[in-house]
Amino acid sequence: MLQLSKSPCMRTLASLEDSYELCRQVTAEYAKTFYLGTQLMPEAKRRAIWAIYVWCRRTDELVDGPMAAATTEETLDQWEQHLEAVFAGHPRDDVDVALVDTLHRFPLEIQPFRDMIAGQRMDLYRNRYQTFEELELYCYRVAGTVGLMSTAVMGVEPPVMTPWNPNPEVMIPNQEAIALGIANQLTNILRDVGEDTRRGRIYLPLDDLALFNYTEEDLFKGIVDDRWRELMRFEIQRARKFYAEAEKGISVLSEEIRWPVWTALVLYRQILDEIERNEYDVFRKRAYVPKWRKMMSLPVALLRAKVL
Repeated sequence: MLQLSKSPCMRTLASLEDSYELCRQVTAEYAKTFYLGTQLMPEAKRRAIWAIYVWCRRTDELVDGPMAAATTEETLDQWEQHLEAVFAGHPRDDVDVALVDTLHRFPLEIQPFRDMIAGQRMDLYRNRYQTFEELELYCYRVAGTVGLMSTAVMGVEPPVMTPWNPNPEVMIPNQEAIALGIANQLTNILRDVGEDTRRGRIYLPLDDLALFNYTEEDLFKGIVDDRWRELMRFEIQRARKFYAEAEKGISVLSEEIRWPVWTALVLYRQILDEIERNEYDVFRKRAYVPKWRKMMSLPVALLRAKVL
């Protein structure tokens, strides 16, 4: 995977086309379900989303990748300086070229990117969350921010002018976009419980574990019993509420973008269904949506995009 440049690169950087192609390849390899949704977008928008995804992945890998053990506060400070250089129009490596172009084409703001880096700072020092409110802040920073970035690219449908409302307000579905990011992150957390415990991390709120009389020791042992199943039902229901909130904002997005967004939402939400099919055993079975089920979801998503 791509590494953080410690200083501006003196060599000739990739061409714009090559940079976008590199972003496409990374997205296709590491985010197959997400990539399928982007394939339904107009070319300019899907390329921009690939560029944003690669930046987000690189940011995440600083604290969750193969070189994470070497990451410090100084590393994240350097990465934030790297971000500022990109926003100033100065790419430092090959994939930056695509992101700089994306920033010229779409009205992205730097704050969501900074907020995501703040989320990685949380991961440097925390491996437990006591309350859901604490976890929700983390989910906003590492995933809700992606919703804000994406909305700036996707755009919204111009409001309809009428004689009784000649100056309608443009609705920007930022809260709904954040909700979708949080829903996706909660889904990741539920799918990856086993993997996270092997790294000594618990993202499920400790208050929730206590509510169902399930202990950290039980979690590290991978115990699947009635307590665990009730806890997982509780967490899945919470994630689905965020998906339901996110749905409310899709209808105001640009018409050309609604189908891919519905597709991404429907496909990712199905991971929760797979967890249920696996009888909540996320310790020994990885929940994933089979390709045939993904394909069957496309017309469902299209119908929703047309009528909702």
